Amino acid sequence: MNTSRNLSGKRIFVTGADGFIGSHLTAAAVAAGARVTALSLYNSFDQCGWLDDLADDIRRETEIVRGDIRDAQQMAALCRGQDIVFHLAALISIPYSYEAPSSFVETNVGGTLNVLTASRDCDVGRLVHTSTSEVYGSAQSKPIREDHPLQAQSPYAASKIAADAMAQAFARTYGLAVFVLRPFNTYGPRQSERAVISTAIRQFLDPGLDVVRLGNLAPARDFNYVSDTVAAFLGAAKTDVPHDQNGTAFNAGSGRMVSIADVVDLVRCETGSNKPVEQETDRLRPRDSEVLELQADATRLKDLTGWSPEIALEVGIRETVAWWRERLPGVRRESSHIP
Repeated sequence: MNTSRNLSGKRIFVTGADGFIGSHLTAAAVAAGARVTALSLYNSFDQCGWLDDLADDIRRETEIVRGDIRDAQQMAALCRGQDIVFHLAALISIPYSYEAPSSFVETNVGGTLNVLTASRDCDVGRLVHTSTSEVYGSAQSKPIREDHPLQAQSPYAASKIAADAMAQAFARTYGLAVFVLRPFNTYGPRQSERAVISTAIRQFLDPGLDVVRLGNLAPARDFNYVSDTVAAFLGAAKTDVPHDQNGTAFNAGSGRMVSIADVVDLVRCETGSNKPVEQETDRLRPRDSEVLELQADATRLKDLTGWSPEIALEVGIRETVAWWRERLPGVRRESSHIP
């Protein structure tokens, strides 16, 4: 099944629009002719995250609002009159979730509840809720299908499992049209250096660093270029969903699993660097928290929407390295990179 609707003229609200994936999704939705309201987490620096990097013509067509999904009243006001809500706002740092788990519950569960409630009360036509492959934990079988057991191997994963369950509950209890999209590891321009591909690229390219310091290189992941992940979001919004699949989770992944070590080798080759790589214990997860293998079975999403990834890992890394080469001279080095 692949019954698509046009996004041109649709009113779309994007939470987490100031983030990595959210900023790319915002630009794509505007380019598709949608009327986009983009939520940026309020700060006192008059900055809107990666929305500040959007092309001028896209930014002019985007209504940027500052706020917080933890504010139920504000979410109710912003969801009013919207046709589609893309809910991406979340705390996502796994290491930080070890230090401040309650904040992950407050934002990822409580904030999601606010967005769901507002979408229900405002008769939003479709809510696309962002899940994560981390809810599966280490793969018990590969490739991972959506019926794989959910395993919380970090407070972050636990908060996302709870948020997914809340989204599914609103679909079943209130009939809210909910599409739970479960992207596997996304990478590309604008991604934080908390992610392995970004930090590896930055460290290989940075002339002020003699050594590349990373965490565990043994785990394997299903990496997907950001434009492919954005295409999955748009497909989730445009495709009619059968009633019996409302609230169902859909994996978005390539089906190709690559070890962190092999990805680092690809980055090394593309950057042309011969710097040594050292394992840094501060970057390691607790032993039982480390997710060892993630590999997507995205058959369900492909069958419904026709989606499949188009950008090979080698090509995506080349594009991401090129972005970093242009950006690096003006980027403040993260504290973990300071010798």
